[in-house]
Amino acid sequence: MTHFATSYIGLPWVAGGQGPDEFDCWGLVRFIEEHHYGLDIPAVNISPDNLRAVITEFTSNPIFKDFSEVKTPKDGDIVLMRQAKYPVHAGIWLDVDSGGVLHCVRKGGVIFQNQISLNLAGWFIDGFYRAIK
Repeated sequence: MTHFATSYIGLPWVAGGQGPDEFDCWGLVRFIEEHHYGLDIPAVNISPDNLRAVITEFTSNPIFKDFSEVKTPKDGDIVLMRQAKYPVHAGIWLDVDSGGVLHCVRKGGVIFQNQISLNLAGWFIDGFYRAIK
């Protein structure tokens, strides 16, 4: 059986992309959560080119009050990732192929990576977040 994620692999990264044919990282998270998990997650209206604004959003935006941090991810949890000290990137945890993150990156588009592959690409998981229902 084919997982729904395969239909997204390779779609391009575009700043402000909200789907269904192009995404930025948060646009992909919102689209997947809505269309595959039934969750309505608000937009974060910042430029992905403004790193300071991205960091501020991930660390202080009130929309994140609707999520609780969990130690062990489950299918559909949001993954915040960092390349340095602060989270600047987001994806969705999927329980396929022993687990990994579906996310959308510049110059690569939508990809699926396990934790080893993420680390080799310079991404480190900052935390897993589950919507409070």
